[in-house]
Amino acid sequence: MPDFADDYDDDPEPIEAYCVRCRDTVEMEDPRPVWTRRGAPGTRGVCPVCGTTIFRMGRTDAHASLRQPAPVRAAVADGPAARQSRPVRAVATTYIAHADVDAPLAHRLSSDLNNLGVATWLPRATNGDIAWASGVHPALEDCTQLLVILSAAALDCAPARQAWEYFRQHKKRIIVAQVGAVPVPDALRRAPRIDFSGEYRPALRQLVQTLGEA
Repeated sequence: MPDFADDYDDDPEPIEAYCVRCRDTVEMEDPRPVWTRRGAPGTRGVCPVCGTTIFRMGRTDAHASLRQPAPVRAAVADGPAARQSRPVRAVATTYIAHADVDAPLAHRLSSDLNNLGVATWLPRATNGDIAWASGVHPALEDCTQLLVILSAAALDCAPARQAWEYFRQHKKRIIVAQVGAVPVPDALRRAPRIDFSGEYRPALRQLVQTLGEA
């Protein structure tokens, strides 16, 4: 009786994608399931010939065990624009990066800034495990400036650090809301800093003025 065990291959099916640099369709190396900003599945990998990152749309078996994210739009969360029938994309939206322990302050700042006409975007705690097609959260690409709530916890917060490193690398504006006496990372040393360790309202007024100087 023939042994069919040797004929069984549990390796995943090879994924082909077009490489812009090689101008040819190649078999993707190191394929990883990712999601687009619209929540559509795709696969990102490497061209085996030139090493360029390549991408292909479509769901694979690797997506089956992953949570599909909701579409991401860095848009006005509150205020008149949010009450219109169609979502309105903010012209200038401020990404608020913070550690989990600073979430109450982050939400208060976001609410107050939105009410004052400064559009903000708050990352959700559950978004950190999503592999995005671009390699970073889409809101980091969309937002025009970054507000970092800098506390002792933020120094050890990987998503917050990724946010300020991304904004620094892409030469986008960063503002720091400092909470307590903490060392300032090199990437934030030249950013304007507002002290939120004392009274909230004066610090908020200073922050709004600073954000408006962009």
